[in-house]
Amino acid sequence: MNFNKVLFGFFVLLALTLNFGFFLGEIDNPEHHNVYELFAALVVGLIATIMKLGERSQMSAMLLASSLVVDLHLLAAVLVWALSVHVFDVGLTPAVMASIVSLSGGALLANTLSVVLLTMETAGFNR
Repeated sequence: MNFNKVLFGFFVLLALTLNFGFFLGEIDNPEHHNVYELFAALVVGLIATIMKLGERSQMSAMLLASSLVVDLHLLAAVLVWALSVHVFDVGLTPAVMASIVSLSGGALLANTLSVVLLTMETAGFNR
């Protein structure tokens, strides 16, 4: 068993599950979405992206691309949250929260694609 592949798979799955945990709930209710969970999803997603660097296969390129999409969506969600609460003093209105959760939903789709691609790559290695 290759420990690096296990660690990589762990971070990819952890990024997906953290993002799903943040995404789940009423889209416009801030009480259903924890800022620390969003931050953890971003950090774990960035770690997974860094782990994907250096691979040279076409599948690895798709994994890296999907991971970059995740990072951009989650970074945008964090920026919307931070700017609305700490810079513009708008607060977490239903419209702002819906935007944050929608960005997280886009990241969730890209995370799901990463897991599917990783599963396909792993299944291909066994043949």
